[in-house]
Parts: sequence; structure tokens; C-alpha cells
Amino acid sequence: MQRSPAGGFTLIEVLVAMFVLAVGVIGAAATQAASARLRQQAALESEAVALASSLAARIGVNPAQMALPDPANPYLQLDYDAAGGAPADPPVQCFGSAACDSAQLAQFDIHELARSVQEGFPGGRITVCRDAPALNAALDWPCTGGSDAPLVVKIGWRRHTTAAPAPHEATPFVVMVVSG
Repeated sequence: MQRSPAGGFTLIEVLVAMFVLAVGVIGAAATQAASARLRQQAALESEAVALASSLAARIGVNPAQMALPDPANPYLQLDYDAAGGAPADPPVQCFGSAACDSAQLAQFDIHELARSVQEGFPGGRITVCRDAPALNAALDWPCTGGSDAPLVVKIGWRRHTTAAPAPHEATPFVVMVVSG
């Protein structure tokens, strides 16, 4: 009588199968981590667009301050970096029925925006200026526009990656033209 070979798997086959499974699990974990980072970045970008839209609306209801020439326009003075600490309190809290003139309202708006950047964006920065950003150029903080350039809001934050800029530098991620 002839013997048939024993059925089953060899130790090498089991090890290869475990290695393939381990590579798949590691790949799935890396994909999940990348997805979480992208989701957080997308949420921050969405918040930045909402904040810039809010500023555009605030500017729209305060035409007296926007009519001032550029050096005197308080909205064009906004350049807040959360790395420098908490924003200074406004002279008057313009909530509800508080009687605020247009200059006080502008200072209150600026404080509220700076506070939102400090609380909502890791190492956030916001600036309002006249700029004519090129659509294909890298986003940058300096403003190059003259008095006829459109009014632009730039919002950025520090990303948590190993290739991030120096700790004192935020990168602008959202640049929105609000008038002009």
C-alpha cells in the first residue's frame, strides 16, 4: 500500500501569510492616520473660510471705517499672530445694545477675529491688507498691493508635520478677496 503525503501547511507558508497580513494591517493604519490629518486640515480650512466671510460681513456693516484712507483704516491694521499672546481687549464690548461708534465697532470686530484665530487655529495668524495675489504663486504673508489693490484676508496656522516651517512661522492657507 502506498502512503499519501500529509495534508496541511508548512511553517514557511504560515510565516509568509502572517507577513502579508501584517503589511496589510500596517498599511490600513497608515491610511487611517493620513485620513485623520486630512480631515483636520479640511476642517481648519473650512473654519478659515467662514472666519474670512464673517470679516467681510463685518466690514460691510461698517462702511464709515472702510471709507478711511489705508493708514487710518483699522481693518487694514489687523495683523495678529497667536504666537505673540492673547489679543488685547477692545476699548468697548459692543454686544447687544451697547452704544458703539464705528471706530469702537471696528476695534471690537478686530478683537473678536483675533480671539477666534487664537482659539480655533493652532498657532494661527490673520492679516488684512491690500494685495493682488497671483493665482499660481505660493501663498505668502507680505502684501504687495497698492491703494487700488483688492482687500484681502489671509489666514494661516502651523501644521503638525516634521517638514513644517520653523515654530514661529505660520503658513497662509486661506487667502480671500473680500472687496475691491
